[in-house]
Amino acid sequence: MKICIYGAASPTIDRFYIQKVEELGKILAERGHSLVFGGGGNGLMGAAARGFRDGKGKIVGVIPKFFDEEGVEAICDFCDDLIFTENMRERKQIMEDNSDAFIVVPGGIGTYEEFFEILTLKQLCRHNKPIAIYNLLNYYDELNATMEKAMDKNFIKRSCSGLYELTDDVDRLISYIERPADDSRRVSELKDG
Repeated sequence: MKICIYGAASPTIDRFYIQKVEELGKILAERGHSLVFGGGGNGLMGAAARGFRDGKGKIVGVIPKFFDEEGVEAICDFCDDLIFTENMRERKQIMEDNSDAFIVVPGGIGTYEEFFEILTLKQLCRHNKPIAIYNLLNYYDELNATMEKAMDKNFIKRSCSGLYELTDDVDRLISYIERPADDSRRVSELKDG
């Protein structure tokens, strides 16, 4: 299975997060999975790649050319394949098209944007790939509370809570992404409008 991991690029985050994401990457690689990610060499992107490397998994990085040209962030230098794109939209499309599942680890603006885009596409039944949120140190508790509030106030259908799994347990996360997808959902069950 090709697993896309979305996460922080920052080199200044707490070492705990880096260690846990490296461990996750290694476990996934040892289970025969490969990584598709944003191609960054620092933060949790770099951690995921190092974990997959240590577990002998294949690594595909996807990064816009301007990241390299303008020194936006460090690029992972040991990807099996490194794809340079013209822009961020192309990057996300390639990552989506080449992934069988998505794991969201702690991150910033870009990670939130990637999560909401892939979640929206699943709500609209444009894909049915698993989406798991790795809630390390309760990082995504406020996101979960925001989603719950939106459901309570009828801005999001309650059925959308089944579109992703939020957990801090690695075994539960892996079990969720490896489970066969339920292809029976229809847009009308997930969205009003």
